[in-house]
Amino acid sequence: MPHAPLRDAARALRGPALGLALALLAAAPRAQVLPPPQNVVSLAANATTQVAQDWLTVVLATTREGSDATLLQAQLKQALDAALAEARRAAAGSAPQALEVQTGGFSLNPRYGRDGRMSGWSGRAELLLQGRDTAAIAQLAGRIQTLTVASTGFSLSREAREKVESQVAAEAIARFRARADEVGRAFGFASWSLREVNVQTDSALGQPIPRLRATAAMAAPVDEALPVEAGKATVSVTVAGSITLSPR
Repeated sequence: MPHAPLRDAARALRGPALGLALALLAAAPRAQVLPPPQNVVSLAANATTQVAQDWLTVVLATTREGSDATLLQAQLKQALDAALAEARRAAAGSAPQALEVQTGGFSLNPRYGRDGRMSGWSGRAELLLQGRDTAAIAQLAGRIQTLTVASTGFSLSREAREKVESQVAAEAIARFRARADEVGRAFGFASWSLREVNVQTDSALGQPIPRLRATAAMAAPVDEALPVEAGKATVSVTVAGSITLSPR
């Protein structure tokens, strides 16, 4: 036999409470199933240009080996200090972004023989010269004698890249709109509206900087400028999205 309180609760649900619950259920909003979009077309347009690279990066480095880590570190520091002093003098009178000086990696690592035992130490110090004044950078790289050229590379400066990307993006958007007009007319529609769009930039900042082993043979003679020649960088913008075609 059901307990008395349970019987009373069941009788209550059969009365006004049950009616109220049914009324609330009927009034609850039902999920609406929207029809699939009609007359939707996906499009893409691309614009590309080439621009002269205006940013030169030269990595100078020296690699030393020895059995005394303290002595080796002092030798690397001495070579880097001398190169840094020369570079700072050249950069002091240059315009902003014309010639920038930055220290690179400085490392000491143990060397091991074939027997697995440590046989000495190997160290490396780097100095980076970069900027828009390619002639000044090339001449400075030739004057520094305590470090040798490890790698060189051209790229686009941030300002030049942003300026070119804005121009190429405007061209890509114009091509997207023209393509949308063409597709709409081909399907017999009078107009279209933008449904969604995505603008993607793909800037090739130049060839990767080659990593070369620094040796004494690579050192440039005093006052002889490092031979460099800028290439072209490709800047590309793609506009992709979808439109809804309309008869009016």
